[in-house]
Amino acid sequence: MNIKLTVSYDGTNYCGWQVQPNGTSVQSVIEDAIFSVTGEMVSLTGSGRTDAGVHAEGQVANFITKKDNIPPENFAFAINAFLPEDVKILSSQAVDETFNARKSAKRKTYCYTFYKSKIPQPLLERYAFRIDENFNLKNAQEVASVFVGEHDFKCFNASGSGAKTTVRTIYSINVTEKDNQIKIYVTGNGFLYNMVRIIAGTLLKAGEEKLSTSQAQEILASGSRELCGKTCPAKALCLLKVEY
Repeated sequence: MNIKLTVSYDGTNYCGWQVQPNGTSVQSVIEDAIFSVTGEMVSLTGSGRTDAGVHAEGQVANFITKKDNIPPENFAFAINAFLPEDVKILSSQAVDETFNARKSAKRKTYCYTFYKSKIPQPLLERYAFRIDENFNLKNAQEVASVFVGEHDFKCFNASGSGAKTTVRTIYSINVTEKDNQIKIYVTGNGFLYNMVRIIAGTLLKAGEEKLSTSQAQEILASGSRELCGKTCPAKALCLLKVEY
């Protein structure tokens, strides 16, 4: 039986989604919990790797089990009993044997959050990145529109990426502001290593009026990482949903 899981987690205390030799990963704690429920050593497939410190509201994963005495929808409750408070399964369901959380994914949506304040706010610091109060929202929105579509995004690819191609399609980038929080929603068919965090840094540069739409077009054309903004901290990034 192929079980699909929708997973939410606070990534603060983890080395990322994928199993790592020198740290606790989200994948490993879920696999351990599944073993406690089924007695099976499963290999959990995630829709993608989130980096250390990145959060998820709707990560998707799947695993194969021979445990047929548990209704598919009850796996979530059973697994949650063995998970820490910062990782939970929101839902579970049986899916076709051909379903693969990574290969079957069509779209992913991430959200990056800034907050405007002269002083660090303890209740925001865990999930948002503090910026200067002077932020030109309109300019950031205009620059964001340049990156929508199919492009070679090698300028937004951090070193160490093993991607075979840097061409990706961004379906939408929405930059919103409410209650002194700037949220950047990015939906695409896939993302390069640190891509959304570099996009966030580049739009921060635009919000600070240090980058125009014409300069953004030059960045894409040149493929130069040096012309982009900085890679923003992982703590303010969240994987919102994966579509199939």
